[in-house]
Amino acid sequence: MTQTRSLWEHGVKTGIIGGVAVLVIALVGMVESFHRRDIIAEVITMGQVLLLIGGVFIGYIAAKRTGSDESLAPGLNAVIGSSVTGGFLAFLVIVGRLINLRAVLVNASPMLYKLLTLGHKGVAGIFIILLIGMGCGVFAAALFYLPRLTRRVIILSLSSMIIAGVLQDLIRPVIAAWGPVAVVSEWLFTGNGLTVSGSISIVILIAVVMTAWALKGQDIKSGYGNLSGGSQRGIKISAFFMLAVVLLALPHILGLFLSEVLTIVGLYVLLGLGLNIVVGYAGMLDLGYVAFFAIGSYVTAVLTSPELGFFSLTFWQALPFAVVLGIFFGVLLGIPVLKMRGDYLAIATLGFGEIIRILVLSDFLRPWLGGAQGAGKIPKAAIMGYQFITPQQIYYLILAGCILVVFISLRLKGSRLGRAWMAMREDEDVAQAMGINLVATKLLAFATGAGFSALSGAIFASKLGSVYPHSFNVIISINILCLIIVGGMGSIPGVIVGAAALVGLPELLREFAEYRLLVYGAALVAMMILRPEGLWPEVRHKMELHAEEENNIGEPEPSTAT
Repeated sequence: MTQTRSLWEHGVKTGIIGGVAVLVIALVGMVESFHRRDIIAEVITMGQVLLLIGGVFIGYIAAKRTGSDESLAPGLNAVIGSSVTGGFLAFLVIVGRLINLRAVLVNASPMLYKLLTLGHKGVAGIFIILLIGMGCGVFAAALFYLPRLTRRVIILSLSSMIIAGVLQDLIRPVIAAWGPVAVVSEWLFTGNGLTVSGSISIVILIAVVMTAWALKGQDIKSGYGNLSGGSQRGIKISAFFMLAVVLLALPHILGLFLSEVLTIVGLYVLLGLGLNIVVGYAGMLDLGYVAFFAIGSYVTAVLTSPELGFFSLTFWQALPFAVVLGIFFGVLLGIPVLKMRGDYLAIATLGFGEIIRILVLSDFLRPWLGGAQGAGKIPKAAIMGYQFITPQQIYYLILAGCILVVFISLRLKGSRLGRAWMAMREDEDVAQAMGINLVATKLLAFATGAGFSALSGAIFASKLGSVYPHSFNVIISINILCLIIVGGMGSIPGVIVGAAALVGLPELLREFAEYRLLVYGAALVAMMILRPEGLWPEVRHKMELHAEEENNIGEPEPSTAT
């Protein structure tokens, strides 16, 4: 009996958790709200895709939790987990038709029941919910048993199609504006959603590209490695030139709104690169990082704003002061927390961030900083008469800052100081025993990260033309830390990818802003379960977490059935 129970207990337990999750998603109104947008026109909506993804995810987690079992147990648990999750939705429909739940749960509407049952009434609708849940489990089991490469190709191909459908209102105008390829937009998209042929084409294209790269990518890398130094240098220069052309043309291609989104993402990239020094390189958890962002902004405001009326400097004259004072306060924070590690360091730095915010709000500093009303009339940055006013112009200022910070980060990573940071991240005691000066190394990490944050704060103040205390709450620090973790700790490309995923994507989906934090939290949970190393992890970190898997690409995993 115990052995029989162990075959399905992971499926039941995971299914119950998933059932509660999908009930919450349904009853907060996400399914009904997302249903307004089609992924594939007149075939499947965003709300239906949300539920299907939830069902497949629960089934896959149930199979994964079963462990390395060379039997049908993982597949059985996948089907059970997804079926139990579907059972919760079926139970909601049954209860909702017997009792008026809208008196308590306003989103438990007849429209929700209609969406869940695909418009069918009575027993047929309940049967459809259970059948779809079981189908999600079968698909999850198939993914689990497939070779790693095949699973990755399927997931990313379908994900690309879904993302194209979600971002259709942004992708369609951009493609249509390109003139000669405008016909592609009409072929891929309808008025609401992808065409059937367009969605199939996207899936096939991504699958072919990924498969080809998996099969021939290593040969291409080997061929590149066998080239002479001059040839490799020429390829690198050509690649950098093409990237520079794309980056310079981007705001003119994307338009005003998307350029504004890029500026927001760019500011978070700057902040993320700074915190990546402290957390990713040196391994010190800093939750008060927004304090240096605030310092950079307010120093710029004090030195440039005629509203405060102290110095009336230009942006470029104030920028060095903002960065230097950011570095100074970074060292000032580092001195009292030198002996702290882990959670204690996080709490101490969190307190520092709150101290800065409260000081800015205080009546004592109001004559100098503006108090709760903040400071306005901050002049825009300008070079030889060219002012960075519009989002398309400010983009270039932020891009220059990002390039500078990326260059410094890359140089530091391979330097003696960078290696000292990484040694300290792995084990402080061993690093100290090897002769690393922990005091100087920690202070340099805090100072460097604070300087980058202050630079971002100065650009932020110039971009908005005003600063307010409420722009620097602790949630900013949490967001920056999350984008580093999601992107990949210690990885510079990971910071950029994390900022695009956690900052750019929510900005693009403003119509669903009321569910932003809920989706944000769910995405973080899913990310930590499925890919804890991040979207674009550092090579060393990835090797530590997935050393065995990297040697088995394209082969069945040990946990698969024979």
